[in-house]
Amino acid sequence: MTGIPASAAGGAGAKPARGPKPALAAPGPSGASRVKGTGDGQAGLWNIANILTMMRLVLVPGFVALMLQDGGYDPVWRAWAWAAFAVAMITDVFDGHLARRYNLVTDFGKIADPIADKAIMGAALVCLSALGDLPWWVTGVILFRELGITLMRFWVIRHGVIPASRGGKAKTLAQGTAVGMYVLALTGPLATLRFWVMAVAVALTVLTGLDYVRQAVVLRRRGLAAERAAREGGVTESSR
Repeated sequence: MTGIPASAAGGAGAKPARGPKPALAAPGPSGASRVKGTGDGQAGLWNIANILTMMRLVLVPGFVALMLQDGGYDPVWRAWAWAAFAVAMITDVFDGHLARRYNLVTDFGKIADPIADKAIMGAALVCLSALGDLPWWVTGVILFRELGITLMRFWVIRHGVIPASRGGKAKTLAQGTAVGMYVLALTGPLATLRFWVMAVAVALTVLTGLDYVRQAVVLRRRGLAAERAAREGGVTESSR
């Protein structure tokens, strides 16, 4: 006898040695599966949502080049610029939906997606104002609001997230439609119509911006009150 159990010696009753458990696919909240046991469960960088966001970023210089081709007043080049702008707006809708639907949210996407949104819209507004098609004050109001709200979200993020409101979504739709109409070389009644669409977009931009500021102030006050209550509770517990 060797003193070694038969199972360890590889006898008839031996059990195979266990290796590391394979990664299991666990369903996400929307039914999509993700890898479990491979880090924090975050999707990889190269997923369809991030690729669409990257494509939107690449479209920005292409849009500017098309917009300013031949002095910026050629209807054909403006039509191509509109096509690039429209693709960017459409991918903006789909990349966020895909990321949430199939658990493809990544740190890169959280940062790059709003940057891509502001970049294509900002590029279009600046080009239109530089060409004299849109007053600079309109561009200033929209860009100031978009940049300000983005910075404000980061300011209160430790207290919570300000969700996108219906007004904010309506604002995005109105801005995209109005800017797209200005990118095209429209004349006659359509040129008049785009003026009023832009007026609606500017009004929604200001009103939703003020509403987001209100939400941020309320969220920060609640967060600070909760932190203060937690500190006071800790002091009370330690003094007992």
